[in-house]
Amino acid sequence: MKKWLSSFIIFFFVLFLTGCSCTRKTAKSAVEDFLDQYKNLSASVLTDLERVIEGESFDDKQQEKYREILKKQYSDIRYEIIDETYEDDTATVETKITVYDLYKAQSDAATYLNSHMDEFKNENGTYDNNAYLNYKLDEMKKMTDTVEYKIFFQCEKQENGQWKVQELEQTDLEKIHGIYNYDTSKE
Repeated sequence: MKKWLSSFIIFFFVLFLTGCSCTRKTAKSAVEDFLDQYKNLSASVLTDLERVIEGESFDDKQQEKYREILKKQYSDIRYEIIDETYEDDTATVETKITVYDLYKAQSDAATYLNSHMDEFKNENGTYDNNAYLNYKLDEMKKMTDTVEYKIFFQCEKQENGQWKVQELEQTDLEKIHGIYNYDTSKE
């Protein structure tokens, strides 16, 4: 009987601790959940991905190529939580992310265009933007160089006690996408 009671108490204690950890998430775990949605290509991330693609001036094949590039970018993102600070119901979570350097691919493609303009002309001898976009997307798809960025995620504690990542600034989204222009703004 004592063994059964001891086992029951241990089971109840473990269940209690597990329950507490699930209902009292930290801001850090909210950021981890947020970034894991990118890594796991969650439905909401894929919906947002479609909005990003629709905002570009690509034909159908280019849209598909860009979709593949961003899916690879998202699923291969690496991150490390550096620090978290709390003040009442707000928190800041400093995070280092590592992503493919798509900015470099775009920048290199633009440099190549400037010095090889003849390669991007159609049979009439005029500039063909689609040919350039195809080249740029191919360069982005081949990119294996990575870049590290710091992102300071702002989190807010909800009424239910859960922490929620606040909407990201445009520059932070560009960092996640790997297209942040680090040449003109150094961290």
